[in-house]
Amino acid sequence: MKLAKPIILLASIGIAIALPHFFYPIFLMKILCFALFAAAFNLLLGYTGLLSFGHAAFFGGAGYCAGYFMRDMGVGPAIGITIAVLFAAALGALIGGLAIRRQGIYFSMITLALAQMFYFVCVQVPASGGEDGFQGIPRGDLFGLINLQNDLNLYYLVLCLTVAGFLFIKRIISSPFGQILKAIKENEPRAISLGYNVNRFKFLVFILSAALAGLAGSTQALVLGFETLTDAHWTMSGLVILMTLVGGVGTMLGPFVGALVIVLLEHRVGEIGSFLSQVTGVAWFNSLGESVTIVTGLIFVFCVMAFRRGLVGLFIKQK
Repeated sequence: MKLAKPIILLASIGIAIALPHFFYPIFLMKILCFALFAAAFNLLLGYTGLLSFGHAAFFGGAGYCAGYFMRDMGVGPAIGITIAVLFAAALGALIGGLAIRRQGIYFSMITLALAQMFYFVCVQVPASGGEDGFQGIPRGDLFGLINLQNDLNLYYLVLCLTVAGFLFIKRIISSPFGQILKAIKENEPRAISLGYNVNRFKFLVFILSAALAGLAGSTQALVLGFETLTDAHWTMSGLVILMTLVGGVGTMLGPFVGALVIVLLEHRVGEIGSFLSQVTGVAWFNSLGESVTIVTGLIFVFCVMAFRRGLVGLFIKQK
């Protein structure tokens, strides 16, 4: 058993390194970015019990910020992403400072309202490109040494950032700070009675979650070369909630599994439908590609009703 974890870890690293040689690197990088985004959201919901409907503001806002500094200000990707993460953290401090004193559905609705206000700012500000989006974000070079125009080089950078983000979240969870977050989730009145300033801990974890979401959003903007209003819309907040719940709330691997499932469905549901149509002879399956939201919605309902701890949670429970 002691050797099992290192072997699994090494095997996972080997697979991650080899994957871009067999699959489209852009598609893999998109999965990694959404996995990091879901992990950032899971830090808030799964380990603190705070349901935010406004994380799209940090994800999309960081993408716009990174794109603006890299394209219009001429900074490199390292500086651009760093500035975007700081911007997301500052936006998280603003939204969190206003919402954190409320609980339950009131907290969720305040985050949604403030995030939508930010969305309308993105629509109106000329620098964002409005409905046309922010186009032509250059990849550039990493510290003038690594050419990020090469998809493989960029993939390994995104992989390193994602792994670093997951390790950072794991460190937070295993620290005394993380244990207090778990105590707040399980029994907030008890945590207050023990003398902890609960609102301060919530505020700090909200900022950390926003910064990590910003890292995911700015990295995706670098990968795709553009940023659109879709990433800042409330539907993106709903999508990351879906990823987290399908994968498993409160688990480290859950966000990755959830992101993998949802992104695969969004891009491959048409091919899956064609395959099912050929196997079963039912022509209706050919229309699945036009009904992606229906398919993902049905999977979400099934996961909630059949195994509320998600795919990873179900495995851990059985184990």
